[in-house]
Amino acid sequence: MHQVRARLEGWLEPRGLRFNEEKTQVVHLDKGFDFLGFTVRRTGGKLITKPSTAACARLRARLRTEVKALHGSNAESVLRRLIPIARGWAAYYRAVASTTTFSSLDHYMWRLTFKWARRRHCNKSSYWVVYRYFGRFHPSRRDRWVFGDRDSGAFLIKFAWTGIVRHQLVKGGASPDDPDLAEYWRDRRRRKAPPPMDKTSLLLAVRQQGLCPLCKQALIVGAEYEPDSPREWINWFAASKKMLHKHHFTYRRDGGTDERTNLRLVHSECHRQHHAGDGKRTT
Repeated sequence: MHQVRARLEGWLEPRGLRFNEEKTQVVHLDKGFDFLGFTVRRTGGKLITKPSTAACARLRARLRTEVKALHGSNAESVLRRLIPIARGWAAYYRAVASTTTFSSLDHYMWRLTFKWARRRHCNKSSYWVVYRYFGRFHPSRRDRWVFGDRDSGAFLIKFAWTGIVRHQLVKGGASPDDPDLAEYWRDRRRRKAPPPMDKTSLLLAVRQQGLCPLCKQALIVGAEYEPDSPREWINWFAASKKMLHKHHFTYRRDGGTDERTNLRLVHSECHRQHHAGDGKRTT
């Protein structure tokens, strides 16, 4: 292992780079190590990468803090605060062995939201609280323990709903510094996994080639660069929620439906200007 480090130091030196002595360790894979929020360890003869214990502890602490700050708020405020966190964190860790971690975090989120609801309605029974805030809010999942707002129909997504997308292994010997492999790396970046948006928004964005049909500009500037940390993913989802609206070709008041053929994804500002121009209320 020390020989490998010496070879890497020789490769880094002409590029003006070197190891950070305080952060660099040489460890056995059976012991494992943490890096960028991941734990890499060999278990049962296989190399397993999963969310680190420290990263999970930081997330639980943040969720506790956020929910505590929402005491006295309504369900809509809770959803607005927690949905980007759940989506962003799951998006960052969806490429590793996160299934067990996601299930554990879903249970923890349920406990937090249930306690929030009990505190908000301290004079109501547990059965009343469950009926008011939990149910089969998701249109296609038979899960009756989803936290949501019955007034709007909005609901809190679960970590486990984010599918695991395995990292595409790099071809042996392929280096980004090799000019002969420029096309290989370009194709590899083009085939990256799509962002874990809701299915309708993702299909609309693909159909529109990532452009807003009203202003002809990119739906999300910088979307071609995938966030590289949980915080950036959380900010990305929070921004996309504010920036994008689903616009109906045929307005609902005129008999239009929520079918994908009747929808297009537009910037929220473009949406407001469009309806201001036709003198009609936003659909």
